Amino acid sequence: MSSLNASLATALSGLMADQGAMETTTNNVANVNTPGYTREVPVLVTSDPVELGNLTFGTGVTLQSVESIRDPLLESQIQQQTQTENQYNTLASALQQTQLNFTTTGSDIGSEITNFFNSINQLSTDPTDLSVRQGVLTAADNLATSFNTTANNLTQQQQTLDLSVVQTVGQINQLTSQIAQLNAQISGLQNAGQSAGSFVDQRQQAIDQLSSLVDVSVIPTNNTLTLTTSSGAPLVSGNQSFQLTTQTNSAGLHEVYSEGNNITTQITSGQLGGTIEARDQEIPAIENQLDTLAAGIANSVNAVQTTGYDLNGNLATNEPLFNPPPAGTTGAAASLSVAITNPSLIAASSDGTSGSNGNAQAMYALSSQAIIDGQDPTDYYSGVVSNVGNAAANAAAEQTASSQILQQLNDQLSSVSGVSLDEEAANMVQYQNAYQASAQVITTINDMMYAAIQMTTLTG
Repeated sequence: MSSLNASLATALSGLMADQGAMETTTNNVANVNTPGYTREVPVLVTSDPVELGNLTFGTGVTLQSVESIRDPLLESQIQQQTQTENQYNTLASALQQTQLNFTTTGSDIGSEITNFFNSINQLSTDPTDLSVRQGVLTAADNLATSFNTTANNLTQQQQTLDLSVVQTVGQINQLTSQIAQLNAQISGLQNAGQSAGSFVDQRQQAIDQLSSLVDVSVIPTNNTLTLTTSSGAPLVSGNQSFQLTTQTNSAGLHEVYSEGNNITTQITSGQLGGTIEARDQEIPAIENQLDTLAAGIANSVNAVQTTGYDLNGNLATNEPLFNPPPAGTTGAAASLSVAITNPSLIAASSDGTSGSNGNAQAMYALSSQAIIDGQDPTDYYSGVVSNVGNAAANAAAEQTASSQILQQLNDQLSSVSGVSLDEEAANMVQYQNAYQASAQVITTINDMMYAAIQMTTLTG
């Protein structure tokens, strides 16, 4: 009877192990379309044998654990590529918006520069015509307005990006808090010898989302993970998260702090890295070029204007056409404005006579002279437009390339960790057959035990 009990226990172990295996397979099938789900497999091991004299008998099978099939190397590569892809995606989006300020619309800076110098050229043909003179002031005012509008648009975009920095930091803090809580749950389950696969999947999804926002380094530590930025600023350690903060600088823009340290310039990828790059590097560089252009035009035109004579024959020493730009040129584009409103004050004459056009010709000649960093105004502006276009195109190309690489990595991970319905169907048949076989063994042993009991009763 004792040997039948042992056989019954062995068959029962198979029944229970195969039931657990079928439950694992069923769970895989149920989550085939669940984002972030990682395929699980049952780990079956032989139970410890027993020795009777010189003989060793097996005692069945044990469902030791249920493990998620993961590829840490691929997951790390996906995190890195996610950071790069979102950095360039954010940067490309910002530069494409910036580029809208430099499309040819008839009222863009390039068109207004051409219109302004054409109006001066027209003035040189008839310097006494007040309507032509008024046309010069109108063209000058349109040019100043175009500079003002473009500069203000860039400032508004910079402020929008600054708001995005604050919002992204808030999202980062939410995710790091979530990851810290998941670390605690995973550690508790694994220390108790239980499966934490679903929580590990949730943590991995949270890390992927975090990677899309900021550059992240993941360091495995026991049953938890430690997360830092690529520069080493702490984000998560075990069940503790470290909150990032923002503080405004002298320019009114928010900088990112970790544990009291300014890490703004150290954030290089993810959505936050792309936003900071656009806000602190790309847009200021464009603003600086526009300031240089606006100041160069204003100072050069004023230099010619103040050496000529107005329609009344007066030397225009104190009558600049444009209000002088700020020293150092910073803010010149945003503040550019026309200084005179009386068209007769335009100094077209070079000798004081009303019919003279020498000064108007000298002013028109500025349009083809290297007055802006060794270039004429039109060529310099064309360079600004080209730089903006190239930067936007390069960022878009990098984003496309990164997106393709990321898709390839995700496909590779899916082939490793994803659920295949065909494979799970085959597993289900395998475990079901094994379950039925164990059940048949139990039925047979039960019949044998019943027969033995009946024989004992009859002989007794």
